[in-house]
Amino acid sequence: MNQIFRIKLKPLFRIKYFASLVLFVLIANNTVAQEVYDLSRCIKTGLERNFSLLVVRNNEEIATNNFTRGNAGMLPTISSTNRFGGTVTTTNQNYKDGSKVTTDGVHNNSASAGVDLGMTIFRGFQVQKTYQKLKEQRELEGFNTQMSIENLVAMIVSQYNYYIQQLILNDNLAYAVSLSRERVRIDQQRYLLGGASKLEMLQSIVYLNADSSRYAHQNEVLRTSQIRLNELMAAGDLGENIKLKDTLILIDQKLLYDELLGQTLQNNTSLRIAAKNQVITELDSKIIKSRSYPYLTMSSGYGYTYNRYGASTLNNQNGHGLNYGLTLGIGIYDGLNRKREKSNALVEIQSSKIQYQEVEQGVKADLLTIYFAYENNMRLLKLEEQNLSVARENLEIALARYKLGSLAGLELREVQKSLLDAEERLISVQYQTKIAEISLLQISGRIMDYISAL
Repeated sequence: MNQIFRIKLKPLFRIKYFASLVLFVLIANNTVAQEVYDLSRCIKTGLERNFSLLVVRNNEEIATNNFTRGNAGMLPTISSTNRFGGTVTTTNQNYKDGSKVTTDGVHNNSASAGVDLGMTIFRGFQVQKTYQKLKEQRELEGFNTQMSIENLVAMIVSQYNYYIQQLILNDNLAYAVSLSRERVRIDQQRYLLGGASKLEMLQSIVYLNADSSRYAHQNEVLRTSQIRLNELMAAGDLGENIKLKDTLILIDQKLLYDELLGQTLQNNTSLRIAAKNQVITELDSKIIKSRSYPYLTMSSGYGYTYNRYGASTLNNQNGHGLNYGLTLGIGIYDGLNRKREKSNALVEIQSSKIQYQEVEQGVKADLLTIYFAYENNMRLLKLEEQNLSVARENLEIALARYKLGSLAGLELREVQKSLLDAEERLISVQYQTKIAEISLLQISGRIMDYISAL
């Protein structure tokens, strides 16, 4: 009789062997040739390589290059003009007495060289305001770079912790598979001894295959998360296997709203950009107003000329000398365009003030909303940690009873599912709390705390 059972169980053992082989290949695939990365290394690599950040830094460099006195018009301009040329002419002259004189192919040459100096002495403070605007634009690009850095750091920290979340879920599902495999072993032994039906044994194999399938899908999610982290770091090989140094999601539980609000109003990059745009708009208005003032320019130069004559009593002549002058002018009427530009500039100043208020209100609203979520998730963490502890203890009791035959397979499955659900809820709350923490630090201008040790 036992021989018959063993023959019937051969296909079942093959299924179990195949499932174990698949899990072994998946685990081996994730553990070979892995680089060890901590959060600091991920952030540092991303800041050095990320393509979008490199473009933003180039824009900042352009703004830095533009911030010069010469670009603002403070420095004189010097130019040199040099020319060499000539004419070849044939001249027919008819006099009143009837005589004619013809000169054929007369070749005249001329050459000139000069250096000119020009400089604006006064243009209604336009030059000074333009120089100040270039400085503000350079600082604005610096803020834009800072925002891009903060966004990148926030994304890397988020993706780093998301990867940890998927690793933990992966371990939980691996544990669930091991429990299902143990149940299959118990049911097979019972079936061979006649203490369990074939239906119970087959059902336990179905559960094992279902857990193995879910575990395989989780490996796909884990791999996708790894690729995304490599993309943020602009890795040369997006498929590179990396191993994280951290295995838990660490949460800062000491964030206080009042402190965050004060830091936000002082350090938030979006607010600083809005304030800088407001300053630039006011400078544009002053530059337009300066066009109503008189302007005074200076010019000077030194020139040299040379002429050679092909047919003349004079063979050649040359001259050199200095020239100089001052120009004073004022725009009297330009079709009321200046008045229109002034009116538009005042409207733009008012708009920039409104935009600052809008950004400030939006930042405050985001801070308040995220902090409420942060506090709520902190409360949920304690509840889910307690639920997980109870679920683990419940599984231990249920598994012991199942081995003794005093618990049905369906009840054991429910207990096992309750544990897996409790683990998933806990890691989900941990990750959501971490996301809230990252967002709070980014809004308050403290996101760089994550790389303070670099």
